[in-house]
Amino acid sequence: MTDTAFQPASDLVQALRDRTISASDLLELYLDRIDRHNPAINAVVHIDRDAARVRASEADDARAAGTDPGPLAGLPMTVKESYDVAGWPTTRGNPALTDNIAPRDSVVAARLKAAGANIFGKTNVPINLADLQSYNAVYGTTNNPWNLERTPGGSSGGSAAALAAGLTGLEVGSDIGGSIRNPAHFSGVYGHKTTWGIVPQRGHAAPGVLASSDISVMGPLGRSAEDLALELAIIAGPDDLDAAGWKLDLPAPTKTSLGQYRVAAWLDDPLSPVGSEVGTALQAVVDCLSKLGVAVDDKARPDFDAAHANAVYWNLLQSVTRARLPRADFDRDSATVAEMDPNDQGHSARVLRAGVQPHRDWLDMNEARTQLRWRWHEFFENYDILLSPVAAVPAFPQDESVDLGRRRITVDNVEQPYFQHIFWAGMTGVVLLPSTVAPIGLSPSGLPIGMQIIGPALHDRITIDFARLLAKEIGGFQPPPGYD
Repeated sequence: MTDTAFQPASDLVQALRDRTISASDLLELYLDRIDRHNPAINAVVHIDRDAARVRASEADDARAAGTDPGPLAGLPMTVKESYDVAGWPTTRGNPALTDNIAPRDSVVAARLKAAGANIFGKTNVPINLADLQSYNAVYGTTNNPWNLERTPGGSSGGSAAALAAGLTGLEVGSDIGGSIRNPAHFSGVYGHKTTWGIVPQRGHAAPGVLASSDISVMGPLGRSAEDLALELAIIAGPDDLDAAGWKLDLPAPTKTSLGQYRVAAWLDDPLSPVGSEVGTALQAVVDCLSKLGVAVDDKARPDFDAAHANAVYWNLLQSVTRARLPRADFDRDSATVAEMDPNDQGHSARVLRAGVQPHRDWLDMNEARTQLRWRWHEFFENYDILLSPVAAVPAFPQDESVDLGRRRITVDNVEQPYFQHIFWAGMTGVVLLPSTVAPIGLSPSGLPIGMQIIGPALHDRITIDFARLLAKEIGGFQPPPGYD
């Protein structure tokens, strides 16, 4: 049964449909594995066993009666802790929200339930979803199944770790600064950052917030590209405010081989130099594609200055993330900025200014972002896919030091600033593009490495399908050792 636990959700759903395994047995398999393996990993932080067992039995009864209980019927899955599930706590890793019980399902949870998914638990996050790691004072630290001294990433770190260790059948995360993509890369699973706006955000925010957040997206994580496609088809589509007049019709994949794609590769950049372990793995994929007859252009870039694009990202990112802080913090930061030397262009100064900038300044930045979006649009008139790193290194050691600004990550014996490592995520995040992360192998130290597959806006199904075709050539997900 160990092999069953690591199967892609798409295969598990088929097995449930064929009745070669029951929903009840599959649920018990994952619950047993959580009992044995979760204490060391601490990925799954909330479980409702009794209700899940009832739902599993109902799914089995429905199938026995010959009814169609939905495309995910009986599939045990977990969701990122920040998604509201009716009757369950949503703390976002924040002790101040320990008593926050969701009165209703988030849109994403409701759609998964309507498709028959048996959501039985929640997975860990960093406080307020604002770190490259996943630890908090409510639930503690989540460790990487490949190396318990390393992080599985953040903020969807619990999601990725649970998938990698075979503790759940499917997952769903969110991403504003690589929060799906970095955990997928660090933990060796698949993840998809959706085009902004195609999956409703309602029910994934601080209590009482209904407005969608800039840059932030909801998206699937799984053990295969097929899993990403399966879940995306269920959770994407307009929310009720727009559903009367809008529908989502994402372009379908039409290419049947990698050789039909026009591929570019952006594998390194001085703004976030890539370590040799990651760089070697990325180059090996490019070399493999070349042997398959794919003409990969490693010089092609969108027509903009990368430093300018990164600055626009950081400005808009700080604007939206600092807006989540209490009003008192905003007032304090505003007072600090008013007293600040206008010639101070240090990182901390720019972060503070972005967080309290006037709306007119935000509009200027949004115009700069829109200019970038058009440069990307022009780039994708000549290329179908752009390949890039997810981060400069594989999973790094846990670091829970309080001052995030002083944290460093070592890349080939050179220390780099901690948040420099979201450069590769921000490149596409700020311009609202889709990107799929696919595992491409292990580093010499035995840690997973992922590759980012970027496509034009709304071409989500295309980047996912490229990942599916790539897995046929280089392999895909592999379980970490020691989780039999």
